[in-house]
Amino acid sequence: MRHTLPFAPQFYVTAPQPCPYLADRMERKLFTALQGDQAEKLNDALSKQGFRRSQNVLYRPSCAECTACLSARIDVTRFTASRSQNRVLRRNRDLARRATSPWATEEQYALFRDYLDSRHAAGGMADMDMFEFAAMVEETPVRSRLVEYTDPAATHDPRHGLRAVCLTDILDDGLSMVYSFFDPGEERRSLGTHVILDHVRIAQEMGLPYVYLGYWVPGSPKMDYKARFNALELYRGGRWQPMGDRDDYSAETHPLSVAPISEQVARITLPDTRPVTTG
Repeated sequence: MRHTLPFAPQFYVTAPQPCPYLADRMERKLFTALQGDQAEKLNDALSKQGFRRSQNVLYRPSCAECTACLSARIDVTRFTASRSQNRVLRRNRDLARRATSPWATEEQYALFRDYLDSRHAAGGMADMDMFEFAAMVEETPVRSRLVEYTDPAATHDPRHGLRAVCLTDILDDGLSMVYSFFDPGEERRSLGTHVILDHVRIAQEMGLPYVYLGYWVPGSPKMDYKARFNALELYRGGRWQPMGDRDDYSAETHPLSVAPISEQVARITLPDTRPVTTG
């Protein structure tokens, strides 16, 4: 099924498939291609409306009876680290951060495989080979960076001390953490938390107000960590709002909870792509 806005990108809906977050549910996504000279403007605009990027596609959950998935971002201007998060920062003071162009390496892929085999062995990405990994990293039509975290003391490590990696988009109002992975053998470091905290710090250094984390899903243990960051905002009811009490959110389904696809598309605000003229 195809839905089109006048003079705008075309939006499509995926066929239902098993939900990776909640058992016994089917997921469906609304998506559009991200390409051409307006790709960055489209990525900026739709990220503010709960969309996420995967290679050259922007998508947002559009399940038939479920609205559990909520796009989440940290308001950098209001964020303060908790005691436990400050301990994580101290434990990782020895790590060196390096931001590079989105170019895949064998060391990254080795870390990626260890991460998947330990944390997501039954997930949809479990069978990704080096070529597919490279496509995930390198096929980006927008301003993206790979942020690497290395242990300089691990001189004999086969991965040259690589401990964590995050593929990050630079938006006009923040950083979007597209995908991150880390060394599952370094549990004491809490590397996943550290990468998010460091992205808050990068956003502060760049004067950007938000760090986009992807989707928080109440009722999903694998997404629970996102709710531990204060100053969290969720995209709900067509606008961003402070998270508040996490107990106010439910993963219950309802047949009238989701608007028809045509109505969802009609509500999307697109960037102004008219050429700028001077006189």
